[in-house]
Amino acid sequence: MSRRVRTALTSLVALGAVTLTACGEAPDESGSDGGDFQACMITDTGGVDDRSFNQSVWQGLNDAAESNGDIEPSYLTSASEADYEPNLSQAVSKGCEVVVAVGGVMTDATRAAAEANPDVFFVMVDGLIDLPNVYSVQFDTAQPAFLAGYLAAGTSETGKVATFGGMKIPPVTIFMDGFAEGVAHYNREKDADVQVLGWNPETQEGSFADSFTDQSAGRSLTQNFLSQDADVILPVAGNAALGAPSAAEGTEGAKVIWVDFDGCEAAEQYCALFLTSVMKNIPPVVADTVTEAQAGENRTGSFIGTLENDGVGLAPYHELESEVPAGLADEVSALREQIIDGTITVDSPASP
Repeated sequence: MSRRVRTALTSLVALGAVTLTACGEAPDESGSDGGDFQACMITDTGGVDDRSFNQSVWQGLNDAAESNGDIEPSYLTSASEADYEPNLSQAVSKGCEVVVAVGGVMTDATRAAAEANPDVFFVMVDGLIDLPNVYSVQFDTAQPAFLAGYLAAGTSETGKVATFGGMKIPPVTIFMDGFAEGVAHYNREKDADVQVLGWNPETQEGSFADSFTDQSAGRSLTQNFLSQDADVILPVAGNAALGAPSAAEGTEGAKVIWVDFDGCEAAEQYCALFLTSVMKNIPPVVADTVTEAQAGENRTGSFIGTLENDGVGLAPYHELESEVPAGLADEVSALREQIIDGTITVDSPASP
């Protein structure tokens, strides 16, 4: 079931004062006095301030609480996959009316928890669970990643671009597939030969940090790509992705494309390096879902964010707008419309 979501991300909530502990509950960050409706989030291993999808979901919960004082958000941090099951159990035990599970790797643990607790409403972000008490939220990020790949190819001065992931899982490789396909489309349209380092969509093999938190691994991968003359890097790795702009900062002409939400909001210190961001518009989906649940209207089925329903998209070019030729920007906009109207189909084995 598709629903139109708001296109503009609201400003990020202040998270600097939050101390993270495995299986520990955060103080109320909603900006409200706290309410009776418990909306609980189980983070993936990147942590609630991962500048990526965990932080986007937490923003959505706080947006819901800000607009409805009866909603009280909290979260439990998963330091590793071993924390998923106990965190989900703890959320149920403490009486959470809605439990938001974040990350496709948590899908099996969330399915088991939902089956065992049919009276509890679960929201599964980046995973699909076919149960009446679970609302699944997924994003076809191959579509905007295609646009980012075309943009990267059109702005590259070396003829080489690159991408790497945090882990080899579908919510990560879908970005890498779309990115590579966008570069390939540019090559066909322009009779060019821009190379993609770090990912082969045919073999589904590529470069991974094997972590969503290890920034040194992200930096090492990026340095390797830069040494091979890649000048536009797409990291899909949560907090580990911060190693990319850190490494690119000292390399003339190097640019980074962020993911999940606008990098100039997520890591503003690197805004001058961000060409654009491949965004999942997670906060409004989460906020609306939780608000409706508080009103006694639990959503059923699933939502798939696409370019057509504004569930995904590209961020502005911000400080690098002058480096994107007007003709290229127009081509990217035209490609967006062609994907929406079906003229261009963007395929990924990981597409929802």
